[in-house]
Amino acid sequence: MTSVSSQTQPGGSPKSSNPISTIKEWAEMIKIEHTVFALPFALSGMLLSVPKFPPIAVVFWTIVAFAGARSAAMTLNRVIDSEIDARNPRTSQRAIAAGRIGRWQAMIFAIASFAIMLLAASHLPPLCLWLSPIAILWLSFYSYTKRFTWLCHFVLGIALGGGALGGWIASSGSITGIAPWLLALAVATWVSGFDLLYACQDIQIDRQEKLHSLPATFGVKAALDSSVVLHVVTALALAGVGASLHLGISYWIGVTIVCAMLAYEHSLLRPDDLSKLNAAFFNVNGIISILAFVSILVDKLI
Repeated sequence: MTSVSSQTQPGGSPKSSNPISTIKEWAEMIKIEHTVFALPFALSGMLLSVPKFPPIAVVFWTIVAFAGARSAAMTLNRVIDSEIDARNPRTSQRAIAAGRIGRWQAMIFAIASFAIMLLAASHLPPLCLWLSPIAILWLSFYSYTKRFTWLCHFVLGIALGGGALGGWIASSGSITGIAPWLLALAVATWVSGFDLLYACQDIQIDRQEKLHSLPATFGVKAALDSSVVLHVVTALALAGVGASLHLGISYWIGVTIVCAMLAYEHSLLRPDDLSKLNAAFFNVNGIISILAFVSILVDKLI
């Protein structure tokens, strides 16, 4: 994405820029393209929870709720970490850290995004709205965790695993049986595993800032090994979902390919060579998420 040339007024509020640049700036801040990592699993939970396809209205409001929650969480993360981001060469040009988006503007956006999430939840089964405060607290709390624990990666994983549960509840109105929890476990360990890999990029700055990522605390090798273990759990949990719901051959083909992609992801990285990390993180994990959803969708269709 090309950089946006805008100046900053005193107090951190950006001067006005052309509308296209402004839209690009905000879209980059909330990383719309990263939705591919999580939304497919929320939709997967929605498909798996009912015998037939959910109504279009349920699909619509589920996507709106997810988009609102994710936009709020990403924005809060950028606000909370803006000072640290400004000192990190890899993140210093993020919009809030560089002053192109004001912190107060971002906070208003985050609050509005949570309001959209609540509005959408009110059009879904009551349990969605009842659980919304927990989701808001968890998503707001996540960005602080790396300041005091290396378990921060697992907190993020649980947040996205909760998205899969949210999709399940949006369609069925309840959480019954082991399948939704296995799906949430698969998503949580998958996300935690690749977040460990991503955090290896910032091991030096995390140590300088006294942040408690697992790579900064235990080293790159421990992070890579932990990621492997987590992704083995992901594969087992996905297998458990298929077995508990008696899913068809298309699902199992998808799970097999997902396992192969996870193995490929880890083959790209070594403790002394992380040069292919971006390819491992973005390309492979984006394919894994979409592939898992497509396999479930095809299984539902046939």
